[in-house]
Amino acid sequence: MFTTQMDAARKGIVTKEMEIVSKKENIDVNELRELIAAGRVIIPANKNHKSLDPEAVGEGMRTKINVNLGISKDCSNIDKEMEKVRTALDMKAEAIMDLSSYGKTKDFRQRLVDESSAMIGTVPMYDVIGYHHKRLQDITAEEFLEVVEAHAKDGVDFQTIHVGINKETAKKFKDNGRLMNIVSRGGALVFSWMELTGNENPFYEYYDKVLDICEKYDVTLSLGDACRPGCIEDSTDASQIEELIVLGELTKRAWNRNVQVMIEGPGHMAMNEIAANMIIEKRLCHGAPFYVLGPLVTDIAPGYDHITSAIGGAIAAANGADFLCYVTPAEHLRLPDLRDMKDGIIASRIAAHAADIAKGVRGARDWDRRMAQARRALDWEAQFKEAIDPEKAKAYRESSMPEISETCTMCGEMCAVKNMNRILEGVDIGI
Repeated sequence: MFTTQMDAARKGIVTKEMEIVSKKENIDVNELRELIAAGRVIIPANKNHKSLDPEAVGEGMRTKINVNLGISKDCSNIDKEMEKVRTALDMKAEAIMDLSSYGKTKDFRQRLVDESSAMIGTVPMYDVIGYHHKRLQDITAEEFLEVVEAHAKDGVDFQTIHVGINKETAKKFKDNGRLMNIVSRGGALVFSWMELTGNENPFYEYYDKVLDICEKYDVTLSLGDACRPGCIEDSTDASQIEELIVLGELTKRAWNRNVQVMIEGPGHMAMNEIAANMIIEKRLCHGAPFYVLGPLVTDIAPGYDHITSAIGGAIAAANGADFLCYVTPAEHLRLPDLRDMKDGIIASRIAAHAADIAKGVRGARDWDRRMAQARRALDWEAQFKEAIDPEKAKAYRESSMPEISETCTMCGEMCAVKNMNRILEGVDIGI
C-alpha cells in the first residue's frame, strides 16, 4: 500500500500513473520513479480525480502549460467557463486552474473535475470568503483549513497554498517596501488577514495539518509565491528571495511526509535576471519543479502580455522552469474571453516547445523535423497537420491563394523551396 505517488516511488512501486507518463515522456519507468522519489518530478493525481489523464512536471519532462479560468462576481456564467474548459482540453493544455472566487464555486469545481482529463489546480484562499460567508478578519485558522480539505475531497490535483508569507516574510516586505507592493491575490488576502488579526499565517502555523490533507488525498502542494514581483522594478528583491528561502524549508517538510511539491515563481522580471532566478529557485528549493507565471519581461504592453509572457516563459523554461502558467492578452485588463484564452494557450505552447528544444527534452525536435519535411515537399496539408494552430495556418493560406498552387503569394515563381527542389532534380526552374 502507498499514500501518494512519492510514497509509492520511494517504496519501489510503479503506479499506473507512472506507467502512463513513462510512455508519454519516452522515459524508462524506473528512471521516472527515481525522479519522483527524489522530488524532482511530480505527477499531480488526486485519488478522487477519476477522469485524469496523468502528466508529469519536472526535470527532463516536456514543459507543461496551465490555463486559468473560473467564475467571479462580475462573470459568473458556469456554462461559458465550461466552454473554455473544453477548448483548453482540445488545445492540449495539460493543466487547468480553477480560480473561482464567487457564487457556486463547488458546482463549477465538481463539473471541472468530473469532465477534465487535464490535471486540476485551485487556490483555496480565493474561495475562503465565499465558502464561509464571512468577512476576512472573522475567518478562523480552522476555517481556512476546511476549504483546503473541501477542495482536496472534490478531487483537485494540486493546490496553491500561500504558506511562505509568514510574519518574518511580511516584516521583510514592510521594512524594504516595493513599487507595486503585493500583487498576488491570494498573498494579499493572507497578508491582510495577518495584519487585521495580528495572527501568524494559518497555512504556515498549521502546515502539518495542510500536509495531513495533502497526504490523505495525494494532493500536490503548489507552494505559492505571495511575494512575486508585480513589475520589473520589484524583481529579485528581498521579499521575493526571503519567501523563496521559506518555501525551500517547507519543501523538505512536505517531502518528509511523502507529499509532492512544486514551487511557484515570478511574475514580472527583466530578461537578464530570468536565468539566475531559475538557478536560485532550484538551489534553494532542492530541485523541486518550478511553476512560473510568465515571467513578463516588460510592464508596458497591456493587450499584448501573452507575448511579453511567452518571451519570459521561453527563457525561464530553457533555464530550468518546468511548468508555464499561460498569460492572455487580457492580463491586467479584464477576465479573458474564449479568443483571449486561445491566444494565451498558443503563446504558452510555443514558449514551452521552444524551451524543450533548447534543453534537449526527448523527442522535442521530432515535431520540427516533420514540419521541415512537409515544407521541403511543399505539402500544404501536412504543414497544416503539424502546425501548432492548424485552423489559423489554413485560414491564412486560403485567404491569399497563389497563381502557382504549390507556392504561396509571398514568392510565387521565385519560391526558393520549389526552385531548389527542381534544380537538384536537374529540372529547369522556368524563370
